[in-house]
Amino acid sequence: MANAARPFKVLGIQQIAIGGPDKLKLQKLWVELFGLEVTGTFRSASENVDEDICALGTGPLKVEVDLMQPLDPDRKPAVHATPLNHVGLWIDDLPKAVEWLSAQGVRFAPGGIRRGGAGFDICFVHPKGNEEFPVGGEGVLIELVQAPPEVMRAFAALAAAPLA
Repeated sequence: MANAARPFKVLGIQQIAIGGPDKLKLQKLWVELFGLEVTGTFRSASENVDEDICALGTGPLKVEVDLMQPLDPDRKPAVHATPLNHVGLWIDDLPKAVEWLSAQGVRFAPGGIRRGGAGFDICFVHPKGNEEFPVGGEGVLIELVQAPPEVMRAFAALAAAPLA
């Protein structure tokens, strides 16, 4: 199974998501002290999240740092229960990736491919495998994010650039 030709590429890190009971405390470090810019917000009752979307770097290779707190700390998903909530990876062909990874036994979280808070198509690799799909993130939630054309071009240019 692992030797089957992979029909997609992981291009790079799209985001990291950090959860806490109070995003103002997260903002103190990430925005005030580290100097990240808040570029947007996202609230979702179904995902139990109130988040600030911050930017690290610029252009198509920038990385999002999402600062998240739960709308209700007693509800699931508990976005604050694991401080490093998830890591997002840019994927060049998300539907092919999901199809191929599923065939390799990767377990995905419920919800399938859908539009994420930053406007990209996303889905999540479940942190734990199960009997039917034994491969999971070994405790880490992993978001797969469809890379837009400008991100794919930027990574292609970076890969083609001569080493200094």
